[in-house]
Amino acid sequence: MRDRYSRNRIYLTKEEQEIIKDYPILLGGSGIGSVIAECALRLGFENITIIDGDQVELSNLNRQNYTENDVSVDKAEALIKRLKSINSNAEITVHNYFLTSENVESFIKGHKIAINALDFSSEVPLLFDEICQKQNIPVLHPYNLGWGGLVAVITPLGFSFNTIAKPNQKFNEVNMVEYASSYMTFWGNPQKWIDDIIEAYKNEKEDLPPPQLSIGSWMVAAMCTHILFNIATKKEIKKFPEFYLSSINTM
Repeated sequence: MRDRYSRNRIYLTKEEQEIIKDYPILLGGSGIGSVIAECALRLGFENITIIDGDQVELSNLNRQNYTENDVSVDKAEALIKRLKSINSNAEITVHNYFLTSENVESFIKGHKIAINALDFSSEVPLLFDEICQKQNIPVLHPYNLGWGGLVAVITPLGFSFNTIAKPNQKFNEVNMVEYASSYMTFWGNPQKWIDDIIEAYKNEKEDLPPPQLSIGSWMVAAMCTHILFNIATKKEIKKFPEFYLSSINTM
């Protein structure tokens, strides 16, 4: 058996492999999205659209799917080169743009699943979700927790992040992680290691982006790819306010 996906046998049926092959996925952001894109492609998702206007920086290399040769190159262009080197026949489309409130809707149309890997530095990520919900598109939110991964799925008829946003405070990635940790504590499974990381991050004197590790990126990529598969093949998934959390850390 020398077919590209022959080693997927038993885990995936031939029918499922055909379903995901042409299932159109949208990736908003190609930071952590760069790792998700490769994992999904290797499973057999061959119809992927990627939108990102950023360039590769040296600090990205500890966790994103780029190399030293990609530094200062547009992320979208570096990533399509990487993905095409894995499967030259895949239908990979990249848009070297930043998503804005003016253009986001035009990029979302025509996809069946979206991954919101955008930085919460503006209102665009929540607008992205809102438009996807109106267009009946489920949205995956991946979070790199360093030693673990967190994924929340916003569904068309489900709750949005607005339900956990604090009054008079702009929603960001840390809010979601704090919510997840509180949720786990409420249900008798506290994740002290997450609380310790959040506290240390908030106590940093400089205004820095959250710390992230390669471990978290690859765990999240695996989780997202499995969720993509479940959605495409109409299997059950957890819907926000539930979420997926994975780590070998237990304390």
